[in-house]
Amino acid sequence: MSTPESARFLLMYVVIPLWILAGFADWICHRRTNIEGTSGMKENVFHWVLLAQGAVAVIAMALLEVNALVLLLVFAVFLAHEFTTWLELHYTVPLRQVGPGEQMIHSFLELMPLVALALLAVMHWDQATSLLSESMPDFSPYLKDEPWPAQWLKYTALAVLLLNVLPLAEESWRCSRAAALRSRTPAPPAPT
Repeated sequence: MSTPESARFLLMYVVIPLWILAGFADWICHRRTNIEGTSGMKENVFHWVLLAQGAVAVIAMALLEVNALVLLLVFAVFLAHEFTTWLELHYTVPLRQVGPGEQMIHSFLELMPLVALALLAVMHWDQATSLLSESMPDFSPYLKDEPWPAQWLKYTALAVLLLNVLPLAEESWRCSRAAALRSRTPAPPAPT
């Protein structure tokens, strides 16, 4: 197996599945620390944004011909993901406990886009080096002649649905329900 083929294998069958599983593990942490009663819907919205950012990167890698444009897009997603994570933690940490296990999962979730970018650069070294050389990088968006296998796309989409989208939807429902209950509960009387 050549280096680009090895990098593609690692990206498709190790990095992306581990990224999906880490997202599910993070949801378990949110559930255990009562997100609906602490940081609530605002933190949940951050989770949806982070999932969407990851989806943009994976869809681009899987379906678009990888050139300088796609490499820069994945790099931009990595930076956006990092910034969104920082904003989320800045908001969340004062409101709920983020224990060592969840912190380790966050570290993993933060590194996966960077590892994906590194593997993508290895797979398409000529395009990666064109960004740093005097040659003209290719910034044309076009679909791959051979996208990633349809079976892989189907099973990955199913895994994302079952392990990321549905749990986040359940988290949204819990946060929304808890907010509604809080709004209906009368405030305690002021001390006299």
